[in-house]
Amino acid sequence: MIDLRQLHLVLFFTEGVSLVTWERGGLFNREVALYQALRPHLGKITFVTYGDGRDLEFSSRLEGIRIVCNRWGLGRQWYRRTLPLSLRSCRQGPAIFKSNQIRGGEIPLYLARRFGKPFIARCGYLVSDSIQWREGEQAPATQKAMADEKRLFNHAHRCVVTAPHMKAVLENNYSVQGEKIRVIPNYVDTTLFAPDPARQRNQRRLIFIGRLEQAKNIFSLVDALQGLNVELWIVGDGAERQALETATRDQGVQTRFFGIRPHHELPRLLNEATAYVLPSFWEGHPKTLLEALSCGLPCIGSDIPSIRGVIRHRDNGLLCGLDPPSIRQAIIELFQQPSLQEQLGRSARAYALQHLSLDRIVESELDVYRELLQQL
Repeated sequence: MIDLRQLHLVLFFTEGVSLVTWERGGLFNREVALYQALRPHLGKITFVTYGDGRDLEFSSRLEGIRIVCNRWGLGRQWYRRTLPLSLRSCRQGPAIFKSNQIRGGEIPLYLARRFGKPFIARCGYLVSDSIQWREGEQAPATQKAMADEKRLFNHAHRCVVTAPHMKAVLENNYSVQGEKIRVIPNYVDTTLFAPDPARQRNQRRLIFIGRLEQAKNIFSLVDALQGLNVELWIVGDGAERQALETATRDQGVQTRFFGIRPHHELPRLLNEATAYVLPSFWEGHPKTLLEALSCGLPCIGSDIPSIRGVIRHRDNGLLCGLDPPSIRQAIIELFQQPSLQEQLGRSARAYALQHLSLDRIVESELDVYRELLQQL
């Protein structure tokens, strides 16, 4: 069997995404942590990004990881044509090509076939789900996304998804063989995201972290808070920010908008809140929810498959409906019962340590690589 220390892992970023994108979104440390942890176990790691030459400036922060980017500012099609030359070293020795998300997965699939290497289709969320929520199941865009996903997953040597409900979609809707699919959840730095006894939790503060867009259902959350003695912290930015600022002001909801914050600041903000809330219409495998759980924070989430797969009602969090009365009821129940807050917080932290720690996810990743190396 080939030793993992001979393996070259080539990670292809999501279409249009760069290291600069991750940095500006406050996501850089979170996104690279897995590959920094994998680096000592593997021979080489290469990031293939859609950024320009500025991505190379991150080399000092990615020791041992090579960056391939569009340094010459070529058109996207021309950049893609240069990738076989940029990655020619992959022809020699064992290599695995991996997509970070579905969008952009066709390029690593093509190159893996061209070089005769295994391909992992990794998927943190199904693009078709998000389009279906917006446009409906029969919409042409939804049908195209489903067809693209089916083709990619069926041609992959392994499919890595972040939640069991996604595995069921691959098996039942896309006819992917179950033995090809691995469920590897998003990871959390459980050392960084941990309860902080030195910080005093505000007993009337609710925190939301995420993109400010319609799918997050934040306007229903604002409606739910009207008249309650609860302060809402909103961390993130997006198209709905101005409308949300107007809504919270008009409805008298105590709100503080933080905008996008660096990833390392989030544990402090979480540890200064009573509870975390995520009332979304649609999610993949929400990382901020996982980080809140890891901080031992009581969490409220909408009763949708992706959140239901993480929150066990009244065990490590509370599930609620999508409408303002249901969200309001869950908030009142949690805020009126300090003992329930304590119980859910303990269970949340235990869940994160058991299922989401970076060490555990690294081992799951390496197991997939070992399986593929046995076939080379």
